[in-house]
Amino acid sequence: MSINSPVPDYELADTVELTTAEQVRAISDPLRTTILGLLHERAATVTELATAVGRPKSTVAHHVKVLADAGILQVVRTRRVRAIEERFYGRAARMFYVGLGRQGPEGALPPDFNDFEVAAEESKPAYDAGEMFSLIRHARIPADRATEFWQQVAALVHDFDQLPRAGDTTYGFTVGLYPIVDYPTLPPAEDEI
Repeated sequence: MSINSPVPDYELADTVELTTAEQVRAISDPLRTTILGLLHERAATVTELATAVGRPKSTVAHHVKVLADAGILQVVRTRRVRAIEERFYGRAARMFYVGLGRQGPEGALPPDFNDFEVAAEESKPAYDAGEMFSLIRHARIPADRATEFWQQVAALVHDFDQLPRAGDTTYGFTVGLYPIVDYPTLPPAEDEI
């Protein structure tokens, strides 16, 4: 793939809100999130995905079907190989999100997996090797400012998703914004009293 090729090599929506329990459960499996990550680069067949993740083709086909049935994956092209039509799967969107409030048509949505838990496990070898870049900051801000800031972060994630795929190393990029109810706060300054 050329360094200037669009990523991925098929058309897809920028964002899709997950509104059903089926969709949230579909993305809550580590193998399925790996498949979704691979499809950021280009469309792939079940055989290619199975080779990439080192799992049986039947296992990967099951997970691809779950994602496709939930509307998260789609067939983006096909090709004829002998008498069989081979399907290339791609993501339905660059970014999926579970809407705030977690309410779908069926009621409360199940929890998505914890991205930080996944990132902690993935990042341990890089941390141990002194190759991890990370920051954590805390700020006491109004909820509307948090929403505004999160929109800026989502734009940065979108830029990261569109980087041309090149090089020998895959990098993880994890971000989060979460309320902390028991974080200590300073009393008002004397000039504010």
